[in-house]
Amino acid sequence: MIDPDHPWLSVSRQCQLLVLARSTRYHQPKPVPDKTLKLMKQIDELYMQHPFYGSRQMMRALHRLGYEVGRKRVGRLMRLMGLEAIYRKPNLSRANAAHAIYPYLLRGVVVDRPNQVWATDITYIPVRGGFAYLCAVIDWHSRCVLCWELSNTLDAAFCVRVLKRALAQHGVPEIFNTDQGCQFTSAEFTGVLKAHGVRISMDGKGRCLDNVFVERLWRSVKYEEVYLKAYADLVEAERGLRAYFRFYNDHRPHSAHDGQTPAEIYHSTIEPQQAA
Repeated sequence: MIDPDHPWLSVSRQCQLLVLARSTRYHQPKPVPDKTLKLMKQIDELYMQHPFYGSRQMMRALHRLGYEVGRKRVGRLMRLMGLEAIYRKPNLSRANAAHAIYPYLLRGVVVDRPNQVWATDITYIPVRGGFAYLCAVIDWHSRCVLCWELSNTLDAAFCVRVLKRALAQHGVPEIFNTDQGCQFTSAEFTGVLKAHGVRISMDGKGRCLDNVFVERLWRSVKYEEVYLKAYADLVEAERGLRAYFRFYNDHRPHSAHDGQTPAEIYHSTIEPQQAA
């Protein structure tokens, strides 16, 4: 955006016009050290096995594996990765007081058809020299991954893009379930759902089973794809995940469907409805 060779606008003036601090213009981001990335990957693996670990227990587990690391650093890295221990805790409504929180609508509901309930979440994906975040939308009944996207920032924009693509490609669900993360409580995200007449459902804080099918998806993605690879960059990560989700949807038999794949279950019901 800034042209250092502009014939009549100085760099300082261009920064003023863009409302950009000059220090930002000259900032050169530093790559994350390999030692830190290795530690973050180990934290992620431990969290997938024990999602109830907070920074204290995570530090103890890391010490047993030979990592000399303090609780403050573990807590900082967990926050950076978007990881939070799952347990009941008081005074939890302060995540973003400006965002509306919606009730959980799926307690006691029988989910027996595609496009009845969709869900989404975000997980951490390690790459060489850094990391990325993966957001995916799944259909609860079929477990089919409808849309997904990788991003190097943990903001609401890429979650909204995934949601819009899912709606454009697969129709409109009756209920959409998320956790209470600020990406999903934001007006940008909930506004898209409201505009399409979708009922919004949100997990209770500290309730790991409210969005259990997405958590199971992340476990499959990590152990069957991510932990087996060492992605060089976002391009390689996206290529690997695209191949995995194609395998997951179309070729991987799902235990919940007596050996049928998620795509077979999803399309066997959706396509006759569309034809009718």
